[in-house]
Amino acid sequence: MEYEILNTEINNGIALVTISRPKAMNALNTKFFNEMDHLVAELSSNDQVKVMVITGDGKAFVAGADIAEMVNKNSAEGSEFSRLGQKTFSSFGKMSIPVIAAINGFALGGGLELAMGCDFRIASSKAKFGQPEVNLGLIPGYAGTQRLSRLTGLGDALYLLMTADMIGAEDALRIGLVQKVFEPDVFMDETIKIAKLIASKGPQAIKKLKLAVREGVEMPLSDGEKLEAREFGTLFGEGKEGKEGMSAFLEKRKPEW
Repeated sequence: MEYEILNTEINNGIALVTISRPKAMNALNTKFFNEMDHLVAELSSNDQVKVMVITGDGKAFVAGADIAEMVNKNSAEGSEFSRLGQKTFSSFGKMSIPVIAAINGFALGGGLELAMGCDFRIASSKAKFGQPEVNLGLIPGYAGTQRLSRLTGLGDALYLLMTADMIGAEDALRIGLVQKVFEPDVFMDETIKIAKLIASKGPQAIKKLKLAVREGVEMPLSDGEKLEAREFGTLFGEGKEGKEGMSAFLEKRKPEW
């Protein structure tokens, strides 16, 4: 597929995906969702890719959904557009590799929902965050009403959703919306450094870890423990990654993944 909105560079196992509609502040439209769905499938089948990083072109990460595309939709079409975005952003969690949001600027509305669909979020100190849908007489449609409270807690989520307040990177860090904040001149280098650190770990362990955490968080603790024990066991035995990692530790050498 030829991509018009997404630019992808793959280096040392890191797929850097840049959303590029800078004149529209990278606003999300149907073409974006179609391209991202195709790219997720493409990268999922590429064994050389160990980590996916998503960022934006220009001064925005993503400034929201494309209002010009949305304005004339009826109720059924609006629900369909919501489900389209939900499906795409949920696919990040279903990928076996880590997906990192590198938030370079405005992450508003659908842009923040995209970031929340990723496994974790790294922000530039100049990034801005918000869910301004109520200003338009709308609510978030790409799982923002569900993911925000799971990340920040109920009070902070309802405050941001109901006031449409836009917060900075330090406040986003304080409430758990992002995990790291870096100055703009080192932000992307530091994000790639984190991606490379993850890529250096046991690839099967990272995949099993993501599966256990992502699926386990939706389960009762007892079911999550069973899931963890099952996945833990799969990494043992001859020819398994855990065997190599433990042997390397005992032999004081680097593991060969």
